[in-house]
Amino acid sequence: MVDVNIDLKKEYDALQSDLEMLGLSSYEVKTYLALVVYGYGEADTISKVAKIPRTSSYKVLASLEEKGFVISTEGRPRVYRPVSPETLKRRFIEQIEETFDKLSLLKDVVREHGIPQIVYTIMGKDGVVEKIAEILDTTERTFLMSTPAISEIRERLSKNFSSALTRGVEIVIITEPFQKAPPSTAVFHKKGLIATDIISDGERALLASHDLNACGYTDNPDMAKHLENFINMMISSE
Repeated sequence: MVDVNIDLKKEYDALQSDLEMLGLSSYEVKTYLALVVYGYGEADTISKVAKIPRTSSYKVLASLEEKGFVISTEGRPRVYRPVSPETLKRRFIEQIEETFDKLSLLKDVVREHGIPQIVYTIMGKDGVVEKIAEILDTTERTFLMSTPAISEIRERLSKNFSSALTRGVEIVIITEPFQKAPPSTAVFHKKGLIATDIISDGERALLASHDLNACGYTDNPDMAKHLENFINMMISSE
């Protein structure tokens, strides 16, 4: 039975705050909640329900679709539907389990080899993308990347990927379903990726946030190898 005494405004504000912790902007939260309540709709209709500027609604809906919160129909006008909360719940539980599996790997590295060498932290999207470009440009044999942000990385580093392939670098990419990877790379698809993980030549590792706004980098071969093994397990499970 629904509690009739529930403070809907308070619950809405708390829910909005919780969803922002999952990486959504304020407009994205309002739009997703509007879709959950309304069920489906065109961008103009949803912008009115969500009370966000109509001019922002297309960009917001496209971002939500890329993040896996929304699906849309083909054609004009495009109709949007929310991915069910139950589906998102399962996805984020899997992502949390994956994150803690990585933490367990890190713990094993520390136990077996002592505190890893310095892990460098880089803040800001431009700095993170520049670091990815640097790693790609200096890779000699293998470049392994698991990322939900392949569209942005591909767009900004297309020349770097092309140059690496020309040098004979083997490039393997794991990304979300229906995402386009750079040409001539080996591609695997997996739902619910929460971070960008990169292994270069089995010796260097980079772990970045979902939005590429922060990352950690290490040239500790032991740590890189453990993360590489984890990513290879993801490929094998497909």
